[in-house]
Amino acid sequence: MPGKIDKLEKFANSCGSWLNWVAGVALVGMLALIAADIIGAKLFKWPIPGGIEMVGFLGVVVVAFAIAQTQILHGHIEVEFLVTRLPETAQRAISGIVYSLGMVLFALLAWQSYDFGHILQISGEVSMTQGIPFYPVVYGIAICCIAVFLVLLVQFIRAVTKTKK
Repeated sequence: MPGKIDKLEKFANSCGSWLNWVAGVALVGMLALIAADIIGAKLFKWPIPGGIEMVGFLGVVVVAFAIAQTQILHGHIEVEFLVTRLPETAQRAISGIVYSLGMVLFALLAWQSYDFGHILQISGEVSMTQGIPFYPVVYGIAICCIAVFLVLLVQFIRAVTKTKK
C-alpha cells in the first residue's frame, strides 16, 4: 500500500507544481498587463482596452491554480492549538475528518465548476469588452479542484495510517 500512496502523492505533487507554475506565469502576466496599461494611459493617453477584465481573468487563474501547491506545502491557515494537546489517536481522527470534509468540498466545487463551465460554453457567454469566453477559466477551476482533492486524499491517507513521506 505505501508504494501506491507514494505514486499517488508523486502524481498529486506534480499536478500541484504544474498548476502553480501556470499561476506564476499568470501573475507575471498580470504585472506586465497592469504596467503596460498604466504606462499607456498616463504617457500615451491610450489604455489597453479590456485591461481590467483581462486582469480579472488572470487573477482567477492565479488564485485557483495556486491552491493545490499551497495545500501541499500546508500553507493554509490551520487552527490546531487545541488539537495538539489531544492524544495522537484523536489528532489523527480529527485530521481525517478535516481532510474528508475538504475532499467533499473540493469534489463538489469541481463538479459544480464543470457544470457551470458547460453552461457558459453552451450559452456562449463572453466578457463585455474583449469578448473573451468565460468557460475555459471555469473549466480550469474545476481541474484545480480535482488537483486539490487528490492532494487532500493523499494527506488523508497519510494522516489516518500514520505513514510519513
